[in-house]
Amino acid sequence: MKLVWKNQANGGEGGGKKRSRSQSISLNPILPFGAEEEERGGEDGRNSDGPKSLAIGSREDDPRKLAESFESQGNLLAENGRYCEALGKWEAALTLMPENAILHEQKAQVLLEIGDAWNALKAATRATELEPSWLEAWITLGRAQLNFGEPDSAIESFDRALAIKPGCEEVRIDRGSALHLIRKRKQLHSSGLSTANTRFKVGDNSETS
Repeated sequence: MKLVWKNQANGGEGGGKKRSRSQSISLNPILPFGAEEEERGGEDGRNSDGPKSLAIGSREDDPRKLAESFESQGNLLAENGRYCEALGKWEAALTLMPENAILHEQKAQVLLEIGDAWNALKAATRATELEPSWLEAWITLGRAQLNFGEPDSAIESFDRALAIKPGCEEVRIDRGSALHLIRKRKQLHSSGLSTANTRFKVGDNSETS
């Protein structure tokens, strides 16, 4: 499955748009005043607090800018297939922005790609908790549940996605895969065979597992 990094959900179907890679953000942004202003501020007591207060505001913004920089670096690494390195960058960003649904959903996609279904399920679940109206988060959660061997739960997630975007072909196909696995599981149970090989594979949208 080709991974596509998504936009933040903005309600309804907005979260389903493809996300363009954001520009790199400098870790040391230029302050909104020049050296001459600082010098004048030092000479005039009335203006001395101006640059100081702006500098404090800039420092307060640094954690957010740093998190965005980590996120952007992770996006580039993921696009180049360097998934473990991307996860490291996103984890660093999440320590600064733990409520960022995009990061949790992207993390889930990569974890699915490297075969870590359990942690993918946890990350996707968190994304849906933070943005319950985001279509892509529910799709990723459903796929994670299929990979973890929970097609019944996946059906519920895909139904939530269809409630957000009725008739979505991508969701319809994945939901069909979940139904196929449920039917196959019932057949295996009735024949006394193992269900160990009924896991869904990321990117497998066929009617066979």
